[in-house]
Amino acid sequence: MNNKNDPKIVRLVDANLNRLKEGIRVIEDIARYHDDNGHLALKLKNLRHQCRIDEKYLELLSSRDSINDVLRPSTKSEMNRANIKDILIANYKRAQESARVLEEATKIWGGELAERFKNIRYELYALEKENLLN
Repeated sequence: MNNKNDPKIVRLVDANLNRLKEGIRVIEDIARYHDDNGHLALKLKNLRHQCRIDEKYLELLSSRDSINDVLRPSTKSEMNRANIKDILIANYKRAQESARVLEEATKIWGGELAERFKNIRYELYALEKENLLN
């Protein structure tokens, strides 16, 4: 089978693309509404808007099977957050990990997409440090 057309790869990309955007959105909204940090919120918004694969949108959507996801139920640790910092850390890690999966999986489709997700991952590392240490 040609891996470029493997529906399981498409499903993997779709799930991680959603996870990446969701993680960034949580951080963005904390910066915007909790911290009133328009500068950081705008950086995150712009980064989130880069998390797209427009040319495969319908293919990604048709591969989605969230109802039958074998790990759909939350684990106990995912339900524990003591404060905003815990939420930020969890979502930075979620977004970074998803960007890494996307970087690897999209290498099958070509280097340009993989490079975009690599850049997003490194930007998230920098924003995490800026956000949590300042």
